[in-house]
Amino acid sequence: MSAGGFCKLPNGTVVVALTVPSPSPDDGAVRVLVHAANRARALTRLRNLGLRAIYLRGNAEPPTPDEVTAVLHHPDGLLWRAAPHCTAGELWHPIRALLRPRQPGRAGYSSSASTPATTPSGV
Repeated sequence: MSAGGFCKLPNGTVVVALTVPSPSPDDGAVRVLVHAANRARALTRLRNLGLRAIYLRGNAEPPTPDEVTAVLHHPDGLLWRAAPHCTAGELWHPIRALLRPRQPGRAGYSSSASTPATTPSGV
C-alpha cells in the first residue's frame, strides 16, 4: 500500500505525491511525484510505467511546496527520490532513472546475451 496525497493547482491540474516501495530489493521506499490533468491520469501514468499496485487513498501525505515546485519545473512531470526526507542534499531524479533495466553482472540479472558464444575449435 502506498501512502501519499495530492494538491490541486490554480490552473486545474494536480500534483500527486506517493511513497512506494523501491523496485530494487535493497532499497527502502521512494517518493514519486506526478504532474497531470487529474488524479486518475496521474495514477495511470505510473501504472503505464510498470508500477501496477498504485492507489491513492486519502490525502495523508500531500506534496510539499518544494515538491510541487520541483515537479512543475521538470519537463517530464515525473520525479522520484528516496523516501526519508531527512536525506539532506539528495536531488530529485527523473523517473526513467528509477525504472532503468538492470545492468549485466548485477544480482538478479539473467540474460543469454551476457554469456559468450562458444565456437568450434576447428573452424
